[in-house]
Amino acid sequence: MNILNRLFKIGQSEAHAAVNQLEDPIKMTEQGLRDLRQDLDNSLHGLAEVKAMAIRARNESESFRAKGADYENKAVLLLQRAHKGELEAAEADRLAGEALLKKAENEAQAARAATNQTQFEHSAAQLDQNVATLRSTISQWENELKTLKARVTVSTATITINKQMAQLDSSGTVALLERMKEKVAVQEALAESYGEIAQAGKSLDAEIDKALGTAGATKASADLQALKAKLGYHD
Repeated sequence: MNILNRLFKIGQSEAHAAVNQLEDPIKMTEQGLRDLRQDLDNSLHGLAEVKAMAIRARNESESFRAKGADYENKAVLLLQRAHKGELEAAEADRLAGEALLKKAENEAQAARAATNQTQFEHSAAQLDQNVATLRSTISQWENELKTLKARVTVSTATITINKQMAQLDSSGTVALLERMKEKVAVQEALAESYGEIAQAGKSLDAEIDKALGTAGATKASADLQALKAKLGYHD
C-alpha cells in the first residue's frame, strides 16, 4: 500500500540522512506530511461521495417500496369496484393484474437499491477507518516534526557554541589577553613612577618652605624685642 510505503520512508528519514547527507530528514518529513494531507483530502472527498450514494440508494429504495404499495392499493380498489358493480370484472382483473406487476417491479428495484445501500454503507465505513488512520498518523508525525525541529535547533546552537569554544586558543584570544595584561602592567608601573617623581618634587618644596619659615620666625622675634625696648618695656 502506497501510504504504508510512504510512512516507512518518513520513519527512516533520519537513518537515510545519516547515510546520504543529500537528504534532509526535516524536508522529507514535511513532504511526507503534505502527501498524507493530500491523501486525507482525497479520502474525505471519496467518503462524502460514497455516503451520498448510500443516501441516494436508501431514498430510492424507500421510493420504490412506496410505489409498490401504491400499486397494490390500486389493485385492491379495482377489485373492490368490480365487486360493487362499478367496473366490469374482466377489466378490473386485467388492470389489477397490471398494477400487481408494477408492484413487483418496484419491489425488485427497491430490493436492488437496498442492496446498493448496504454496499455503499460498508464502503463508507471502511473509508471512515482510513480517514481516522490518516488523521492519527498526520497528528503523530506533526508532533514528531516539531520534536525534530527542536532537536535540530538545539544541536545547531550547541555545535556553534562548542566550535567557538574550541577555536578560542587557536584564534589567539588567550595570547591577546596576555599581551593586554602585560601592557596594562607596564602602564600602571609608569604611572606609579611618575607619581613618585611628583611626590619627590613636592617634598623638596616642603623642605625649602620649612627652612624659610624658621628664619622668618627668628626675624619676627627680634623685631618684637626692638619694639619693646623702644617703648621702654622690659621682660
